[in-house]
Amino acid sequence: MLNSIRRTGAVLAMAALISTTAATAQTAPKIKNTGYEQTKTVMYVGNSFYYYNDSMHSKVLGLNSAADPQNRNQYRSTSITISGSGFNWHDMESYFRPNAIASYSFVGDNEIRFNKFDKPFDAVIMNDCSQCPVHPQLKGMFHEYAAKHSATVRKHGAKPILFMTWAYADKPEMTQQLAEEYTIAGNKNDALVIPAGLAFAKAIAKKPGIVLYVADKRHPSKLGTYLSACTIYASMYNKSPAGLSYTFGIDPETARFLQEIAWETVQEYYGRT
Repeated sequence: MLNSIRRTGAVLAMAALISTTAATAQTAPKIKNTGYEQTKTVMYVGNSFYYYNDSMHSKVLGLNSAADPQNRNQYRSTSITISGSGFNWHDMESYFRPNAIASYSFVGDNEIRFNKFDKPFDAVIMNDCSQCPVHPQLKGMFHEYAAKHSATVRKHGAKPILFMTWAYADKPEMTQQLAEEYTIAGNKNDALVIPAGLAFAKAIAKKPGIVLYVADKRHPSKLGTYLSACTIYASMYNKSPAGLSYTFGIDPETARFLQEIAWETVQEYYGRT
């Protein structure tokens, strides 16, 4: 009986190891944060994965402000989201119309400030729908529009970035599938890939009880949004978010765990270790 228990424990331990390893085994990314460290202005183009929890972009700005308080006013982001959208729902060219997006903003006591920029954005972070990159009928469109949107972004003087989304809570096999397709698309289009999906998998592997999803098992919880923001910060600026004071109201121990997971994931994904 004891030997049977030991064998069962060994099998479970090996299964856990294989599961963790599978979440990181993929095509190696070609772009590894070259030239993104000075990025100050960012457009986010996506769907509800961004806008849950009062928007992911505001969490990245919080990290920027904590890391670089003297220049906090130089960081600016705009989030353009459509519920349930995929790449092909977005007209990327229209987002760069002169005197349109980001041409004015509200400051102070709801005062309107009219903005003039040499170029509106340094980078555009974009993601497809949660299943599109791996869906048999939509996978081709994912790669088609990853190329089209990357070309449009680059034409307007910004750098394209792909945001690798996470698996559904009850479909962990999506992690590797999504990671592979986003990495292939990033390599084809010379675009940085943010490995948020791999960060989710690593956090769950290290702390199985952590709640990164809301009840629908797809959208991010408060912790999931914060982990994603930390992964964006670590990927773009090549700096660890560990120890930054901005925690989105999350308890310090959990926030530190998520910060460290983001940094470890990015280091492993880009092969910096």
